[in-house]
This record gives sequence, structure tokens and C-alpha cells, in this order.
Amino acid sequence: MTDHQFLRELAARYGTPLYAYDLAAVRRAATALRDDVPSGARVYYSLKANPHPRVVEALRAEGCEAEVSSVGELHAARAAGHAPDRVLYTGPGKSTGALRAALAAGVRTFSVESPTDRARLDTLAREADTVCSYLVRLNGPAGSESGSLRMTGAASPFGVDVADGAAIRALLTPAEHTRPIGTHTYFATNVADEKGLLAEFEQAVRTSAAACRESGFVPDLLDLGGGFAAPQAVPGEAGRHPGLAEAVRGAVAAHFPGAGDAVRLAFESGRYLVAAAGTLVTEVLDVKETRGRTFAVLDAGVHTLGGLSGLGRLRAPDARPYRLAPAAGGPLPTEPSPVSLVGPLCTPLDVLNRSADIGDARTGDLLAVPNVGAYGLTASLVGFLSHPLPVEVVHEAGTVTSVRRLGLTETRP
Repeated sequence: MTDHQFLRELAARYGTPLYAYDLAAVRRAATALRDDVPSGARVYYSLKANPHPRVVEALRAEGCEAEVSSVGELHAARAAGHAPDRVLYTGPGKSTGALRAALAAGVRTFSVESPTDRARLDTLAREADTVCSYLVRLNGPAGSESGSLRMTGAASPFGVDVADGAAIRALLTPAEHTRPIGTHTYFATNVADEKGLLAEFEQAVRTSAAACRESGFVPDLLDLGGGFAAPQAVPGEAGRHPGLAEAVRGAVAAHFPGAGDAVRLAFESGRYLVAAAGTLVTEVLDVKETRGRTFAVLDAGVHTLGGLSGLGRLRAPDARPYRLAPAAGGPLPTEPSPVSLVGPLCTPLDVLNRSADIGDARTGDLLAVPNVGAYGLTASLVGFLSHPLPVEVVHEAGTVTSVRRLGLTETRP
């Protein structure tokens, strides 16, 4: 059975819009990334990219640890088999309730972003009669101008500014129930070129080394963050990073002289690990001509595909789907025919592509958007207009292993 036939069969069985996640693609990406980072480095999967338990479970089986930023993500990590004491809990706004729940679940490693963040964790660890480890997240200078979104290197809510030496020294000093084990940096997301990515990691090592040296602190772990790029909602493949391991090892040797292998390394990735695994199947509900333009109205819109992209903004309307072959095997249109792909929402912002070349659009066509395993459904405007959420189907080697549809529920106080 071809991929087109398989996706059509899923659409016929479960309806559209439909997200299909291929676990084989997840495993390939995990293998590629683990092969590219330095040997022995820890790879964290950032659940914010896609918290589906079966996807998280596949990555756990490939040796990826879990990085979470909410109690909901922690629940998904535990459902996928992650031991809580191996989970890294991060984020700039960890509430008392969230930290208390994480500690009760057994999480013992955190990333702290300010003296207030550490003080809150220390108080709650004392309350729980335990001792926690933490990384100090640093906001240092950027290593390049690459990346689709800069996280630090400027005024930012993320991390402790490296100019605040007093705060860093205080955070790299153990408290009563919390102890620092290293530093955490994350400069940018989706850094497409290897040169830019290596510059970010080398800057992360320099930043961490300077903070540790000025504080007289010897780190056990450097979490250098991520930024590994992958295409989103367009055709293409994620690249490899053949120079990464040597460059990072060289930076560590240069900035932590004599440390040798004593300093452990960690990297984080969401997009790279799961983007290629996801395909969104959507049906053309209507085709209309107006004022010289053709509109194809789909049952998938910004409420389905990255309405917020997890970033607090509408994603650029650049999705490039391909047409699934007809069930009868008839010919596909070959002549370019620009069509505006819009969703079913009552807003002119519901646009997936203003001019997509998919051939002559026809009502009832099935389109497939590739590379949407990351920042797809759970980064979308899922509650807007109260449409049903897409079905999520997990499959491997032509066998469906999980089917679910998330939904909004009402709870009464």
C-alpha cells in the first residue's frame, strides 16, 4: 500500500481533519540526532512540540529523556513511561501549585530562572522533605543572527542576565534543600544552517564557562539547549550536523580546561525529533471564484494547524500540501493553478496559504500537509469557534497503534 493510499484509508475510516504520526519517522530522527551530538550527551525531548504519549513513548525507547514545562506535559511524560526523577522541569513561570505537583510526582531536577524561582523551589522542597537539583538558566549574548525566534541574547523573560553577577553567584551556591548542578542555555529556535547552530552552541559554552568561573563553581552538567531545524508544513527533510560533536567538544575543552569528560552535556529538541513524523489530511469542502481569485475552503484551518505555533502569534500562511491520489487511481491535475487555501473559521485570518500551486482544486479532494508533527495541533487555536478537534492517528509500518480525539471539557467549581 502506498503512502497516499494509506492516508486516504485513514481519512475514510476516521474522518478529517486528521493528524497521522509515523513512529518510524520519529525513530529515524532520534537516531540521526543522537549520532550527531557528542557521544554520551543526554538528549531531552521537549514535549511542547508534541505531547502525544505514543510519540513521547517512542522517543523514550530511543533513549531520549523528557523536558517538560507544565504539569500537563509531566502527566504525558509519565504516561509514556518516563521515570519522574529523570524528567527535567523548565520554564520561566513555575507556580507554587505546579512545583508542588511536580515534587509530589517525584521530579527532582529543575531549571531555575531567577532567585525568586529558586527560593520558591527551595521552600517547597523543604515542605516535601526532599533535596532537589537544578540548572541555572542564563541569558547571555547570542552566537549568531540565525533562528526563527530568539530566546535570549537581548532583554528577555528567560533566564538570569549574565550581567547580574550577584544573582548568578547566589544561584550557583547551594541552598538548604536545593543544589545547583550546572547551567542551562537556549538561544534560538529553528537555526537552519549548521554554521549558525554551531556558533550558538559555542557561545553557550563560553557563557556558561564565564558564569561558572566568576562564581567559583564547577558544573556537573551543561544543558546547551537546542535550535535544531526542520521544515514545517512544507515539503523537505531535516538536515544533519556532521560538525557538531567536534565543535562542541572543542569548545568545552577550550573553556573548561582540565575538565575532560567530567562535564556532562545535554541538548534539547522538539521540532527536529517529531516534525517529519506528522501529516495533516484535510478535505476541500468548497471551491469558489471571486474577483479573480480561487479559494479552496478546507476543513482544517488555523484552529487545526499551528494557529499560535506555540509562540503567541499566527504562523505565516505558507503551508504547502500535496494532493492525495484519487482512490480510483485517476490522473492528478498537473497544470499549476494558484489557489488560496483557507479554513472554515469566521475570520479572514484563517489562511493556510494565499497562493498554493495544487492544480485545479475540486470539492472533495484530500490534501496532505507534510512535516507537521511539531507545533501542529497542540499549538493551535483549538477552542476557537468550538469545532471538533482533529483525530490523531499513530501508526508504524502500516499498522495503526493509537487513535484519539482530544476535546474541551467543562468542570464546575
